[in-house]
Amino acid sequence: QKQLVESGGGLVQAGGSLRLSCAASGLTFSRYHMAWFRRAPGKEREFVATITRRDETVYSDSVRGRFTISRDNAKNTVYLQMNSLKPEETAVYYCAASSLVSTTWSVESEYMYWGQGTQVTVSS
Repeated sequence: QKQLVESGGGLVQAGGSLRLSCAASGLTFSRYHMAWFRRAPGKEREFVATITRRDETVYSDSVRGRFTISRDNAKNTVYLQMNSLKPEETAVYYCAASSLVSTTWSVESEYMYWGQGTQVTVSS
């Protein structure tokens, strides 16, 4: 059974940092491109960042320079280091996995496995 489990969410003040983790099981992790998406209250889920199986990274314009995605294939885990967090980044953060090559990496439908999400709340 393929499973993704996020952790590391919580409450942080604006300007603070959090590190999210996503542990994968039941799949050959090194063969998958891994991504983070988020859904803010009342909004659609949006792309945050992707790290390909070749360790190439892609970020949304809104997080580039503040967030860092990384992976540890030995631990089957992908991380999202989030710095300088803003209140508007309060959301449920989801990790996702895809075995397909993409031209944009930001399309939800390209990812076939999803975690249950972890809540990040940024207070002002």
